[in-house]
This record gives sequence, C-alpha cells and structure tokens, in this order.
Amino acid sequence: MTSPERTEHLVLPGVLTAGQAGQTVATLLAVQRADGAIPWFRGHHLDPWDHTEAAMALDAAGEHAAAERAYDWLARHQNEDGSWYAAYHDGEHDRVTDRGRESNFVAYMAVGIWHHYLATGDDTFLDRMWPAVYAAVEWVLALQQSGGQIGWKREEDGSAVTDALLTGSSSVHHALRCALAIAEQREEPQPDWELATGALAHAVQHHPERFLDKSRYSMDWYYPVLGGAVTGDAAKARIESMWDDFVVPGLGVRCVLPNPWVTGGESCELALALWAMGESDRALEILQSIQHLRDPATGLYWTGYVFEDNRAVWPEELTTWTAGSLLLAVAALGGDEATTAVFGGERLPRGLAPDCCG
Repeated sequence: MTSPERTEHLVLPGVLTAGQAGQTVATLLAVQRADGAIPWFRGHHLDPWDHTEAAMALDAAGEHAAAERAYDWLARHQNEDGSWYAAYHDGEHDRVTDRGRESNFVAYMAVGIWHHYLATGDDTFLDRMWPAVYAAVEWVLALQQSGGQIGWKREEDGSAVTDALLTGSSSVHHALRCALAIAEQREEPQPDWELATGALAHAVQHHPERFLDKSRYSMDWYYPVLGGAVTGDAAKARIESMWDDFVVPGLGVRCVLPNPWVTGGESCELALALWAMGESDRALEILQSIQHLRDPATGLYWTGYVFEDNRAVWPEELTTWTAGSLLLAVAALGGDEATTAVFGGERLPRGLAPDCCG
C-alpha cells in the first residue's frame, strides 16, 4: 500500500499534498490488473500509449515493481511485426477492440523503458526489453515518409495510412530519442534511427504542410515543444502564439477550439512543455488551475469540464492516464531525476540533421 511518506517528493503547493499523491498512486495500483495491464479504468479499454503513461507515473512515485509489470505486459503481447493494437478491452490481450496499429502508440514504449531504466538503473531490465523496443522502432520507421513525417497508422488489413499527424509525429520524435539513448546505453549504435530522427525533427520544425491540419487541437500547438523537436526561442514563440486561444485562466487548457471544454491531460502536458522551456511558474499555475477536476474519493481526475451553458464534468470518466500525466508533471517540477531527464532532454540524442533541408 502506498504511503504518504513514499510520495513526499510529489508534493506541490496548490496541486498535491503527500497524502493526496499517495491516494492517487494507490488508486492507480488498484486499477492495474494482476498481469500488469493498466486500462483507462476497469471495464474500459487499454491503449499502449496511455498504459505507458500510467506506468511512468508509477515509476515517478517509486512503484518500480508495478511499472515493470506494465512493461512486461507490453513485451509479452507485442505482435510479431513489432506493433501493438490500438485498444484492448480492460487490458485483456485476447480481447482486441481496435485492430488498427498507430505509430505513436507503438513508439511510446521506448519513452517508458528509458524512464524506468533511469529510475532504477536496472541493466538486466534494459537488456530484456531491448528486442521489444527494437522491433517497435523498426515497425514505426517503416511508416516514415520521404519528407520525414511519420504516417499515422496501419489499418486492420495492414494497409498504411500515410497521412501524418503533427502531435503523433512529435511524440514519435521523443520516443526515437529515448530509443537512441537505450541503444547508446547498450553500445548498439543505430545510425539509421539517428537519420530518421533528424529528418522527423526537420519536418516538425519547418514543414507544417506535411501534416494534416489539426491546428484547432491544443496538442498540435504544444506537442512539438513537449516532444523536443522545437526548443529555445522557437518554442517560446510557438507557445505565446496561441496562449490566449487555448488557456482558460483558472480552469485549464481547451482541448479543441472553439469548444468551451478544458481537459486535464492536455493541461498537464502543457505544464510539462512549459517546464521543459524553463517556465516552471506558468507550469505550476496550469496545474493549480485544474484541481477542480480532482475526485476526492479516488484521487483520480475527470477527463474534462464544460465551462459554459450547462456546466458539467464531461465525459464522466476518471482515467488513469489523466492522473498519470499530472503525476509526471508534478515529478518534473519537483526535480525527480528520471522524469526531468526524459522530458527535459538530458542524455537524449537529437538525431542527425538531414542531408538536405527541402
């Protein structure tokens, strides 16, 4: 049972007390299945990206054995081609509810594996997970287009969807850098991955026309920063450009314009991006602003809140990944070494620049 003492490093004024953090972690552990799977909530589905996000939160809270079980679940149930399906009912590997395979879902395991290694220093774990990471990255890079962007997914019949999403490609960029760090730690250099990462970064930074236009979504606004492709002055300019459009003072971050709907996950991810830019004060303000989403009975967080007309929590679901994203943002602001290294870019290679900048 998680105790407040184990989560003292997750204390953040106006966001979490040690007791509240302990409650949130205990509920995440209660939702996790015995086989390691972490669905959105019991009876709903598991997707590989959000499963990994929740596992990373458990590592940030010191629950390393539980996090390792989550990664073991991924390794056991990886498809032969290196992918995972998009959704599994309640985390049951043999009850697939979406047989599409999404590139950013598949790539994200590398972020979690690197985070767990930095949290534990467990070389045996890294060695055990390397074949799964390698296969996942190779599957993802088979969807990379000539312009550097990553195709969205493969359909159930295996056909490739070559259209690229800026949010997804930005998340893949982060995952590729973590995969390169794993390869470097194991002294198995992957020059092709470096070239692919450099080409992807160039596309994210300079070629918005190579991605589907999803600019109404806040994730497309901040994810190039969160994924580490856009940094420095360019990151600051990007965030400032639509701050007033997406940020609702005192409530959080809109998911999509112009809807009057703020969401916890997007708010926490923006806070992480702000922290990575060196703007911890604004990150803290964002996290403080979404405490109205916390459910005091469970310590989890409602997905979102409609703040106009018939104001209400919507949808009525308390998700592990929303709580996971909050715990990771708090851990970064609190200086947790593994979390700051993964989201701050420390020890993450940047990839090689493409030969040409067309």
